Amino acid sequence: QVHLVESGGGLVQAGGSLRLSCAASGSISRINAMGWYRQAPGKQRELVAGSSGGSTNYADSAKGRFTISRDNAKKTVYLQMNSLKPEDTAVYYCFVDGSPDGSRLSYTYWGQGTQVTVSS
Repeated sequence: QVHLVESGGGLVQAGGSLRLSCAASGSISRINAMGWYRQAPGKQRELVAGSSGGSTNYADSAKGRFTISRDNAKKTVYLQMNSLKPEDTAVYYCFVDGSPDGSRLSYTYWGQGTQVTVSS
């Protein structure tokens, strides 16, 4: 089994920063992509940032403020969020696209979600 454990969410004032972490554990041998989605109350889940094959992509709302990085040896992805705004308030979910040991198939695994609340 593959498990993703997130940490780093919390309450912060507008203009502040938070760093989210997501570590994958279990029998996953190949990771194709890692990243973050978020879901605000009453809204659809949206991609915030992704990292795949050395490339990164960001939602327009995250560009210039958020930075995604990963430590492949630790199977961990990070999201550094600066200049946070109240509209960044959401539950943030990490994801990993990868293959379990011995499998050629790729699956998407999700973290449990971490709440980020930005006060004005």
